[in-house]
Amino acid sequence: MAHMVVDASDIESPNGVFRGLSAPLGVGKFKVNRLELAPGGEGPEHDHSANGEEEVYAVVSGSGTVLVDGEEIAVRPGHFVFCSPDARRQMRAGGDGLVWIGIGATDGDS
Repeated sequence: MAHMVVDASDIESPNGVFRGLSAPLGVGKFKVNRLELAPGGEGPEHDHSANGEEEVYAVVSGSGTVLVDGEEIAVRPGHFVFCSPDARRQMRAGGDGLVWIGIGATDGDS
């Protein structure tokens, strides 16, 4: 297979936030997800120190903040945020909600 196209809105979001795109796209070397928070919503605070996953968040719509190791950073469309595995992070939506693409990989994924 040379390519695959999916519409994220066709992918089930069991919790209303997370749409896993890796499997529908046939991606095996990294993870890619679309995440959506309603206005004022917050994602879980977490890190990936247990599995060593690095992540990049690409904000595609809305606005909000990402809390990284206690530092609150404003984000808007066009912003990209890198988080090392040990960084504690949490996405928080502003008044217009927040949509971003999360891309992650571990050393074993490459």
